[in-house]
Amino acid sequence: MAAPALLLLLLAGLALCAALLWLWRWRAGPEGARGRVCVAVLGDLGRSPRMQYHALALARHGHGVTLLGFLSTKPHSDILCNEKIHIVSISELKVLQVGPKIFQYITKVIAQAIQLFYTMLKIDRPSYILLQNPPGLPSIAVTWMVCLVRRSKLIIDWHNYGYTIMSLIHGKSHPIVQIAEWYEKLFGRLSDYNFCVTNAMKEDLQINCNIKAITLYDKPAAFFKETPLELQHKLYMKLANDYAPFKRGTDSIRPDVEKSAFTELDIRNGNVSQVKERPALLISSTSWTEDEDFSILLKALEDYEEYVNDGIKLPSLVCVITGKGPLKKHYNRLIDKMHFKHIQICTPWLEAEDYPVLLGSADLGVCLHKSSSGLDLPMKVVDMFGCCLPVCAVHFQCLDELVKHDENGLIFRDSNELAEQLKMLLLEFPTAESKLYMFRRNLRASKQLRWDECWEQTVLPLFRNK
Repeated sequence: MAAPALLLLLLAGLALCAALLWLWRWRAGPEGARGRVCVAVLGDLGRSPRMQYHALALARHGHGVTLLGFLSTKPHSDILCNEKIHIVSISELKVLQVGPKIFQYITKVIAQAIQLFYTMLKIDRPSYILLQNPPGLPSIAVTWMVCLVRRSKLIIDWHNYGYTIMSLIHGKSHPIVQIAEWYEKLFGRLSDYNFCVTNAMKEDLQINCNIKAITLYDKPAAFFKETPLELQHKLYMKLANDYAPFKRGTDSIRPDVEKSAFTELDIRNGNVSQVKERPALLISSTSWTEDEDFSILLKALEDYEEYVNDGIKLPSLVCVITGKGPLKKHYNRLIDKMHFKHIQICTPWLEAEDYPVLLGSADLGVCLHKSSSGLDLPMKVVDMFGCCLPVCAVHFQCLDELVKHDENGLIFRDSNELAEQLKMLLLEFPTAESKLYMFRRNLRASKQLRWDECWEQTVLPLFRNK
């Protein structure tokens, strides 16, 4: 289907929404409910931590919040227990498996537009709608029209560009990608206020989209911190029920000792200690999408195994890769074909409350996120730094706004560099003289801002002054 025809179909869907908007206008009233904010994402709320943090911060400062999105996974318990936050779920529509893929995509976009438009008209009238982008098609246009009829202000929180993510699948020259770029830049200009995640994105929005934005860096929430040994042990024992790498070894054990692969609890006095010659715990988290190439990590682990087999004194590794996403089955098949003696890999999905506990228990983080635009930063690294967890991260443009090479972590470009970094960091594990421990000391001393402090400095003034 040619790009103009596709464009006409998309515009037809938007025109339908516009017609519904004007039919509803007489019911809207003069203004939104004073101070109420709708925090919206056309995605899974449980996997949208930044929008959850926005909702919690707004509620803490007295705003009623409608949190709108998919409920595929459970949000954090702080969200579920907050009386000021009302969750409104929208259905995650499946693609109609009829006709060409472009037709399927258009059908889904129009159906999502109608559903989102109708849902936003049903909720309590907000003074502001704070929308995550991406995904922005069709949510930016629909939300803008809802703001027109409900006299609300539209705030877009730019995490990345949706069209650059689409280009990873379809290529930059595909008609859908070109239309998505045109759409995102056009409707993005219609917002009242904008936030973005890096200074590089702020500059790009200004130059290429004529959009003025305020940089709101991702910062770790207060619950991302180093985990005490007692909590580590509880989590390891819980995970050992489902994942073999966390189970105790085959060595003999006394009946008065409860043991995991990493810790042991003396039942007589309640003391928890680390197991001697325990494995190093390496963690990575992912949404299993095209912008993260996990073959880099798998190849580096193969090289690490060879180092150990060659007699280099390195610890055994437990590699935990958390998350959900479309490529998880693909990589699990690759992992199943690998046969290691000194490395164990598992790919769990963790509850929101368990994830920061595991990060705070780990020895080293690995990030394989390559920004599709080169303008966003991986939130997983932010969370790891909140737990004082050193990180090895794959290089891309603007990563240096977060990871300082040889200060709080290391930056690599390929599997060979990553393997060398793993060897160098774990050579003296787990002694305090190792470079890994030096990075942890630097992170402890950095006294980095937390999300609440950063949000109050950057976002709260907007709601106070309008």
